[in-house]
Amino acid sequence: MNSLKEMTLGVSAPFAAFDGLRVSAAGQQRATVRGVSLPGSLDVRAVATPVKPPTTMPPKRSKVEIIKQNSDFLRHPLKEDLTTDAPNVSEDAVQLIKFHGSYQQDNRELRGPGKKAYQFMLRTKNPSGIVPNRLYLVMDELADKYGIGTLRLTTRQTFQLHGVLKTDLKTVMSSIIHNLGSTLGACGDVNRNVLAPAAPFKTTEYMHATELSTKIASLLAPQAGAYYDIWVDGEKITQDEPEDVTLARNDNSHGTNFEDSPEPIYGIQFLPRKFKIAITVPGDNSVDVLTNDIGIVVVSDEHGEVEGYNLYVGGGMGRTHRNEATFPRLADQLGFVSKDDILYVVKAIVATQRDYGRRDDRRMSRMKYVVEEWGIDKFRTVVEQYFGKKIQPFKDIPEFKFQSYLGWHEQGDGHLFFGVHVENGRIKGEAKKVLREVIEKYSLNVRITPNQNMILCDVRPSWRPRITKALAAVGLVVSHESHPSTESRFGCLYLYRYFFCNMVPGFVPKRTLCSCSHQGTWIH
Repeated sequence: MNSLKEMTLGVSAPFAAFDGLRVSAAGQQRATVRGVSLPGSLDVRAVATPVKPPTTMPPKRSKVEIIKQNSDFLRHPLKEDLTTDAPNVSEDAVQLIKFHGSYQQDNRELRGPGKKAYQFMLRTKNPSGIVPNRLYLVMDELADKYGIGTLRLTTRQTFQLHGVLKTDLKTVMSSIIHNLGSTLGACGDVNRNVLAPAAPFKTTEYMHATELSTKIASLLAPQAGAYYDIWVDGEKITQDEPEDVTLARNDNSHGTNFEDSPEPIYGIQFLPRKFKIAITVPGDNSVDVLTNDIGIVVVSDEHGEVEGYNLYVGGGMGRTHRNEATFPRLADQLGFVSKDDILYVVKAIVATQRDYGRRDDRRMSRMKYVVEEWGIDKFRTVVEQYFGKKIQPFKDIPEFKFQSYLGWHEQGDGHLFFGVHVENGRIKGEAKKVLREVIEKYSLNVRITPNQNMILCDVRPSWRPRITKALAAVGLVVSHESHPSTESRFGCLYLYRYFFCNMVPGFVPKRTLCSCSHQGTWIH
C-alpha cells in the first residue's frame, strides 16, 4: 500500500487561504491537494474533476463551498440576518441555516401579490429515533404554538416542525435545546441523523445498535459552537460524552484531522454533501441499510457477544431529473472491522469523502459517485490509509427482511411496546391530542421509525387495555389482516423513496433496485 502524498500547487493571492480542503498558515500562498497513488491508476484528487497536469489555477468549487468557507464555521451572515426585520434570511444564510437544522420555505397559500410568505421548517436529530418523554411533549406544544399544529415524522427517524416564523425561530430552537433535543446537523453538508432499528428490544444486538448510533452521532456532530452561540447566546449545553468517542475524534494518527481547528473532522469546508449512516442487526432491514453512505451491521460471535461489524458503503437514492449522470445506488460490501475499531473506521470513511468527494458539482457530490468511479477495491485502499489498518473480509449474515414493528410486542424486560401507524407520517387533529394524552399520562418514551411511524415504549402490561382503547377511538389501532397496506403502504421503503422523493413526473424505469433482501433484488 502506498502512503498518502502531498502535491503542492502555487496559487494567486485571493486563494491563498484555501489549502485544498485545509486552511494554510497565514501568508502562505500555496494550496495542497491530498492524493494517493495506486498501482496502475491515476492520482486521486481532493476535488474529483478530470485529472489534468498541475496548473496555477485552484480547483473549481460550487458557490456553496465559498459560503461555507467564509462563514466562520457556520456563523455569518446567519447571525446578523436573524436580527433584521425582514421575514426571511439572505441567500447565503439560507445555506448556513440548513446546518442548524432548518430550511427557509415559502407558503404558497399565504402569498400576497408579488410577495412571498416566508416561514421555516425545523428538523430534529434523534439517533435511533429516540424521543424522551419530555421532548415529545415540548415538540407537541411547539407545533401548536409556533407551527401549523402538526408534527411530521420523517424517514430518517426525526421530527419536522413546519410553519415557524423567523421571529419565533430562536424561541423554538432554544426550547428544543433546553428539553433534551437538538437540530444541529439535521440538514446540511454533514452527517445527518444516524438510523438504527426503532424497536426497543432488550437484546444485546439491538441495545448495542442503539448505543452505537448515539456514539457515531456524537462523533460526527459539528464542534465549533456556532449552533449554541446563535440559538442559546453561547450557553454551554453539556452532555456526557463517552470517553471512546472523545478519543476517536481527537486521534490524528493517520491524517484524518485538521490540527488546531475547532472542527477537527470537518474543517472549514465541512463535507461536499449530506452524509447518511444506518446501523442494524442481522436480518432486520427496517432502516433500509443498503441505501446509506455507510451501512453498519452488528455481528456477534457464537456466544451472542458483539465481536464487530460488517460495513457497506456507497448507497444513496437521489438523482436529478433528466440528468442521466446521476442515479440511485445500493451500497457495496466494504468488509468487517472489530468492535473497538468502529469509530475509527467510520471517521476514516468520512475523511475519504471529505477529501475526495466532488466540490464543483453538488449533483455529483455524494460518496456513492466516488465509490462508483473508483470501484470498491480502490475505495477500500484509500480508507485503509486513513484507518491505519487492513479491513477484514465481510462476515456471513442472514438475509435481511423488512420489519415494521406495528402493533403490540414484548420488549424483553417485562414491558411492552406498541407500534402506531401514522398516516403519511403526519400527526394531527384528534389523533395528535390523544397521543399526547397517552404519552403524558403514562410517562412514555417514544421512538420514530424509518417508515414514519411511532413506537410507544416501556408500557406496563396492565396499561395495555386502556392504551389500546384510547388509540382505537381515533383510528390508531388497525388490524393488519383487514388492512394489509398499513404494514407498508408502498410495500418497500426504497421504492417509495425512488418514485416519490426523486419527483420524476410520469417516469417509470424498466427495472428498479430494491434493498429489502441481503444482496438487493431487481423488481421488474
